[in-house]
Amino acid sequence: MNAEHVSPAAGLQRFLILLCVSIPSFMINLDSNIVAVSLSSIAQSLHADFADIEWVISAYTLTFASCVMPAGALADRYGRKRMLVIGLAVFTLASMFCGAAGSVALLNGARALQGVGAAILLSSALATLSHTFRGPHRARAFAFWGSVIGIATSLGPVVGGFITQHFGWQWVFYINGPIGVVMIALTLYAVKESSDPHARKIDVPGSITFCGSLFLITLALITGNHAGWSSPQILIEFASAAVLFALFLIVELKQHRPMLDLSFFRRPTYIGANIAGLAYASALLTMFTYLPIYFQSGLGLSPQKAGLLMLPIAVPLFVVPRIVANYLTHRFSGRALLTFGLATIGVGLLWLGAHALSFDYTSMVAGLLIAGIGAGILNGETAKVSMSVIPPERAGMASGISGTVRFTGIVVGFAALGAILFSRVSATLASGLPADSAIDPVSLTRRIAAGDLSGGPLASSSGIDLQALALHSFGSGYQAILWVGAGIALIAALLAWLLVRSADTAPTPRHIENPGAVVPQAE
Repeated sequence: MNAEHVSPAAGLQRFLILLCVSIPSFMINLDSNIVAVSLSSIAQSLHADFADIEWVISAYTLTFASCVMPAGALADRYGRKRMLVIGLAVFTLASMFCGAAGSVALLNGARALQGVGAAILLSSALATLSHTFRGPHRARAFAFWGSVIGIATSLGPVVGGFITQHFGWQWVFYINGPIGVVMIALTLYAVKESSDPHARKIDVPGSITFCGSLFLITLALITGNHAGWSSPQILIEFASAAVLFALFLIVELKQHRPMLDLSFFRRPTYIGANIAGLAYASALLTMFTYLPIYFQSGLGLSPQKAGLLMLPIAVPLFVVPRIVANYLTHRFSGRALLTFGLATIGVGLLWLGAHALSFDYTSMVAGLLIAGIGAGILNGETAKVSMSVIPPERAGMASGISGTVRFTGIVVGFAALGAILFSRVSATLASGLPADSAIDPVSLTRRIAAGDLSGGPLASSSGIDLQALALHSFGSGYQAILWVGAGIALIAALLAWLLVRSADTAPTPRHIENPGAVVPQAE
C-alpha cells in the first residue's frame, strides 16, 4: 500500500496504536511528578514526617529505574503487546492501592509496585512505537509521543494541585483506574503482537546484577543526605553497587543475546543521544519536583496556584514537538536539534537561577518559557535519535535503555541536586547565624530545604531575623541547583555536538501530512 494513500480505516487503526503507546506513557510521566504538590497534604493526612514522605516520589522512581531495562528484554522475548497489557494492569491496580493506603508505609509500597508496572509499560510502549513505525513515519510518530509526554511532564504539578485542593490527594491515584481499564481494552483491540524472533531465554543474571546495582546506588543517593555521605552504610551501598555493576558488564559480555548489547555503545551517535537524555532528565525533569516547592514555600502559594505557575513550561512542551515535526526535522539533523535543545535548556535555567533570590515570578517567566522550548525539542528527539541506530528487532532493549537513562537521570539528579540544595542552605545559614547562637543549624537546614521557612519556634530570637535568613538561604539553595542544572545541560550540548553524527541523524523527508496518516512499514 502506498504510504501516502491509505484507507480511513487503516489510518484510524494506526492512530489508535499511537494512542495505545502514548497515553500509557502519559500516565507514567504524570505519576512521576504529579504528587510533588501533594506531599504536604499526604504528610498531614498520614501523620508522616518529610523524610518518610520523600519516599512517595523515590519509591516510584527507584523501582522504575531499576526495572525498565529488564522489562524491555521481557517485551522482546514474550511480546510487546502482551507486556503492555500486563504493565497497564499492574500500574492500574497499584494506583488503586495508593489511593486506598491508610499509612505512609502502605502508600510507599504501592508506589514501588506502581513503578514496576510503569517500567513494563514504558519499555513495551516505546518498543511497539519503534517496531511499528519506520523511516520518515517514525519522526512524526515520535513527535506525537513527545507531545503527549511533554504535556504529562509539565501538567503533573498543575493537575496534582487541582485534584489535591478540590478532591483530596487520594484522587491523584484513583484517576488512573478508569483510564487504565479503557487503555487495556483499546490495546487488546488495536495493537498487533510483535517480538524479537531471535530472543531466547531471559538474561536472569544480567537482570539481577543490573537491578541490584541500580537499586543500591539509587538508595545511597536518596539516603545520603540523611545518613551522611561518609557513613559506613552509604559507603557500603556505593561499593556494593560498583561490584554488582562490574559483574553485570561481565555477564553481558558473555551472553549470546544480552539484555544490554554493549556493542551499540561503540557508536558515537548512540552515546551522544544517551548523554543528552541523561542530562535532560537530571537538569530539567527534576525541576518539575523542585520548582513547585519553590513556588509554594518561597512565594507562599497554594498547591493549585503553584501548579498553575508551571504553565509557561507546559505550553511549549505541548506546541514545540509538533513544530519540530512539521518544520524542523526535514531541515535539520538530529545532532543539531539535540544540541540546540540542550543549549536552550541551559540558557533557561541560567535565567531562572539569576532571578531565584528575587522571589518575583514575573521575572522568571521568560526563563520558564526558554527552558520549556528546549524541553519540547528534546522530549521525542532523544528517544528517536538513540533508536535510529538500533535494529528494529531490538526495539525492546533499546527502549529499556532509553527509559532507564531518563529515570536514572531523574533519580540521580534529584538526589544530587538535593545534596547541593542542602549544602548551599547550610553554608548560607552558617554565614548568617551568630557564632554563639543556640539554634541547631542542621535541624534548621533540614526544615528550610524541605520548604519550611517559618524559622520554627526560635523565629523571634533576639537579634536574629530568622524568617528573612531562612528565605534568603532557601533562595540561595535554589539558585545553586538551577545553575548546576544549567551547567549540566550546556556541557551535554557540547558533547552531543561532538558525538552525534549528522549522517546517522540526517533530516527526514517530509511525506506525512497528519498523525493519522503515519504508516507502518509492511512486515
